[in-house]
Amino acid sequence: MKRQVGSYVLLIQLIGDTTITVGKLGVFSFNRGYYLYSGSALGGLSSRLIRHLSKEKKNHWHIDYLLMHSQVIDIWGIISSEHLECCFAQASNVLPESRIPVRGFGSSDCQCQSHLLFLPERPLLADFQSALNRISNRSITVESLSMPPVD
Repeated sequence: MKRQVGSYVLLIQLIGDTTITVGKLGVFSFNRGYYLYSGSALGGLSSRLIRHLSKEKKNHWHIDYLLMHSQVIDIWGIISSEHLECCFAQASNVLPESRIPVRGFGSSDCQCQSHLLFLPERPLLADFQSALNRISNRSITVESLSMPPVD
């Protein structure tokens, strides 16, 4: 069976303000609210999402440190071999009231300022979809993905 590859956005909720050490990136204050994290899983989307959702893991990626203090409340994504995480990050960055909380977060292998965006209010998939189509200058359909079961 062939693994499905794709790109995704984790919609993350942080209940209270907190300070987190993000590996070698440093110590940062994270505000209560919502975060959009963009990623690609060219080695298998399901296994990547299961890893993100698991609380029992060794911290490896920047996002692992934030996820230990927060909750993924939705996953938006697309099954595609096209590497879309930078496009997803750019679309997140143009949403109203979005801001970059940590420069370089999740983007050490590209030219993006960050793959993590903060929003004080819960963003809507429809707004993200509109922003994505404007940024990419084409139609890319992103859907809410079902959350894979985690142990």
